[in-house]
Amino acid sequence: MSDKQIPTIEELLNFPSPFTIKVMGENVPELISEVCAIVTANSEGFDPERDVVTQASAKGNYLSVRATFVAVSKAQLDTIYLALNSHKLVRITL
Repeated sequence: MSDKQIPTIEELLNFPSPFTIKVMGENVPELISEVCAIVTANSEGFDPERDVVTQASAKGNYLSVRATFVAVSKAQLDTIYLALNSHKLVRITL
């Protein structure tokens, strides 16, 4: 057995740093605005015009929204993930 400890997430991530979150949900325009609102409320300097990329699924039923922002702490990431995961339009958050 090794005496090495498993590193914590805080030790693996260097804050502040760019972070991309990917959200998938139904292909409705409100998904983009809701994702942007949640990320904007929880990060400084986030610009939806510059920091968001969207892509529809092959059949067009679902939409992928990638938002890149500067992550400053694990608590910030947890807040954003919880808000997104609890939203009714969001199917999955990566």
